[in-house]
Amino acid sequence: MRAAYYEKFNGDIKVGNLIDPVPSTGGVVIEVKANGVCRSDWHGWVGHDGAISNFPHVPGHECAGTIVAVGKDVLHWKKGDEVIVPFSCGCGICPTCRNGNEHICDDDFQPGFTGWGAFAQYMAVEYADVNLVALPEQISHTVAASLGCRFMTAFRGVVNRGGIKPGQWVAVHGCGGVGQSALMIAKAFGARTVAIDVNDATLAQAKALGAEHVVNAGQVDDVVAAIMSLTGGGAQVSLDALGSPITAYNSIACLAKRGRHVQIGLAAGDHQDMKIPMSLVIGRELDIYGSHGMQGHKYGQMLDMIIKGELEPEKLIDRTVDLKEGTDVLMEMSKVSPSGVVVIDRF
Repeated sequence: MRAAYYEKFNGDIKVGNLIDPVPSTGGVVIEVKANGVCRSDWHGWVGHDGAISNFPHVPGHECAGTIVAVGKDVLHWKKGDEVIVPFSCGCGICPTCRNGNEHICDDDFQPGFTGWGAFAQYMAVEYADVNLVALPEQISHTVAASLGCRFMTAFRGVVNRGGIKPGQWVAVHGCGGVGQSALMIAKAFGARTVAIDVNDATLAQAKALGAEHVVNAGQVDDVVAAIMSLTGGGAQVSLDALGSPITAYNSIACLAKRGRHVQIGLAAGDHQDMKIPMSLVIGRELDIYGSHGMQGHKYGQMLDMIIKGELEPEKLIDRTVDLKEGTDVLMEMSKVSPSGVVVIDRF
């Protein structure tokens, strides 16, 4: 198969031919029709993710495609089925999976991290019966791939972890793919939103998506004070969609009493341990939540809202590219992030 791969951390990502995957007894092989290019892939490439230990390695974890081979023990899927692959897959048998939390499985499979991913014509997926999501015919492969880890993680972060209610204020710190997704989702649920970033063009996009207020963190003296003023006392829900010590701190500090902080941005590399304003957590009775993807069996509400037009993730897609162009986008993330979601749809 044609695939993009690297042979060491921070090494050149090459495009060439690798051996075709075969399904495990409980897995399938998917012909990749579309795959998003995500900053999480960049974290893996530079060595921030401890799951990658064998080379060559194929990145990619925002996949939609067609099943072309099925393991002998797979019960619910067949050749020709169109599917979405969650980026964090469960084994189905550990205590965490049995409690319905396959996305944080004790023995998880993560395409593009624990196994070869979707920067390739074909990708093997483990635990198919537990994880795969049927792709509705009304949703294209490209849009499905754009849900990737960004949109669906934002959906769970805003709706299930943040518990947003109509009329509440949501502050989104970092308005890349996750942040813009969170803004769209929060607005669809009737929330009021404040977008915080350091890039005026990004903030303009946030405004176009319905952000009620925007704050350029590089142009105000006190980000937290600005948010407190705009919201009349603080946000009920605040999300760090970037994963830096500054955005995490500001996200917690800008909350109203009994507010909820959701950490979505990866705390990677030197940022694994961050300063938390614990005095505020105690004094305001704040809640702190982590959000790591979403279980396959929870996709239904999100997909229904997309089909009804209540959510429009296609608005977040900046462009589609071929496999080689996708590798260039990934490596360039060391210097600059794309303005929207980039999807590989030609292999």
